[in-house]
Amino acid sequence: MIELKGLSKSYGAKKVLEGVDLTIPSGSLFGLIGINGAGKSTLLRLVADVLRPDAGEILVDGESVHGNEKRKREMFFLPDDPYFTTGTTVEKLVAMYKTFYPFDADVFKRYAELFRLQMRTPIRNFSKGMKRQAFVALALACRPRYLLLDEAFDGLDPLARLELKRGLIELNEQAECTTLISSHSLRELEDVCSGFALLDGGTVADAGTPEEAISRFHKFQVALPREAKREDFPFECISFEATGRVAKFVAVGDREAILKAIEPLAPLFVEEIRIDFEELFLCEVRSRGYLK
Repeated sequence: MIELKGLSKSYGAKKVLEGVDLTIPSGSLFGLIGINGAGKSTLLRLVADVLRPDAGEILVDGESVHGNEKRKREMFFLPDDPYFTTGTTVEKLVAMYKTFYPFDADVFKRYAELFRLQMRTPIRNFSKGMKRQAFVALALACRPRYLLLDEAFDGLDPLARLELKRGLIELNEQAECTTLISSHSLRELEDVCSGFALLDGGTVADAGTPEEAISRFHKFQVALPREAKREDFPFECISFEATGRVAKFVAVGDREAILKAIEPLAPLFVEEIRIDFEELFLCEVRSRGYLK
């Protein structure tokens, strides 16, 4: 279990995180979401002990992570732009990581063949997607107890994204790995994450399971016997658009109460549309005034 208690971090006068309290349960696949600059990367670097917090503490299984070599050896942190030297090859990285982690050569071989990794070619010559695939293969083969991924799906093609999701689920089931993952690919997070936290304004604005969060919003398409107008619908809407007699909107509140409020309008039809995790994020962002 990872516990963040009163975590704060600033860069000069700019506050990035302020008083963050968050618990990531053991064995979970946990997603971090938020707009650019919300502090997702900073939070991951703090958990990995790459950065020091200005205030607060980070506990891993009840122990402070700062300077804790035992806990840090159980972690694998893959940043958005991993560092490597000019002559670094995948082969050299494998040799290095084998000295730090319980490296599973069979797992690595499987992904190396799947991604067609060039073992002896300098990584600097790889495309962005190939670099990401190489480090993803290494991360999954290291079998860490805690896996920290920053923008995990960035640069990956659809096949590689699918294999990463399968690999994360397999790692979770076989090694009971706890994964903390940030990404703007919210459809991918929805496929694998059992929990999430939304960072906004330097703190956790929302947290829970995707299913719980999605249940607070309801998307409908309604056709009226006359031209549809916003004032016809007496409830809070995050978004609303009308074309002639047809209105499409995302409402907040109790589903049954919303349907009851629509009844007096004598609708020709009412269709409920499922909201996915990506649209949930847009709803949350709109509710905070970022999008109009």
